[in-house]
Amino acid sequence: MPPKPRPQGPRKRTDGGGGVSVDRRLLGIGAAAAIALAGIIVGVVLASGGDGKGGGSEASARTALEAAGCELKVVKALAGDHSIADPDDTSKKWNTDPPTSGPHYAETLIYGSYTEPIQQARALHNLEHGAITIQYGKGVSEETVAELQAFYDDNRNGTILAPKPDLGDTIALAAWNAPNTVDDGNGILATCEAYDEPAFTAYFDAFQFKGPERFSPSAMAPGSN
Repeated sequence: MPPKPRPQGPRKRTDGGGGVSVDRRLLGIGAAAAIALAGIIVGVVLASGGDGKGGGSEASARTALEAAGCELKVVKALAGDHSIADPDDTSKKWNTDPPTSGPHYAETLIYGSYTEPIQQARALHNLEHGAITIQYGKGVSEETVAELQAFYDDNRNGTILAPKPDLGDTIALAAWNAPNTVDDGNGILATCEAYDEPAFTAYFDAFQFKGPERFSPSAMAPGSN
């Protein structure tokens, strides 16, 4: 009786040294799955602001801020333009203090932590790119300023920390959010009488890297502008 034919499965190849056999079709399936997973990860990262942040919402930020005794003010954004010719100037159109949208200087401020007050017209241009400013008044204690510095150190990209003496004993967080370059979006200002890490984190998760002219977080590192 002739021998039965041997089942014909997928062709395999060895590694030439008596090692494990490798199925080419399985490799192809694995590669396709890896590519698909990478695409999902990239999509999630982009949707969250490019660095894993941005997953929060206005509602969650408001809840956390109000629990900490802070006030969250969301106003219709003013159209942005470079009509402020002197970076030390301000605009009568600004509708929050510190400003969160509107006319600004043509150049941005260098990202970093400052010990002197900053030019608001320049910082506002940073907000247009998706940054957040943290500014504190002359009445804020040195202990609290140290806490703000530690928070800044953990959130350096796209963040500017600076004193603003006329805020008194208040800390102000400022951001400018917009869904696209056509809609001016909203100016978003949080004012707090004390530092609260969960509340500040919720604000950053909800509003950072969402400006009307969005830049990559890596392009907003300390020392860049």
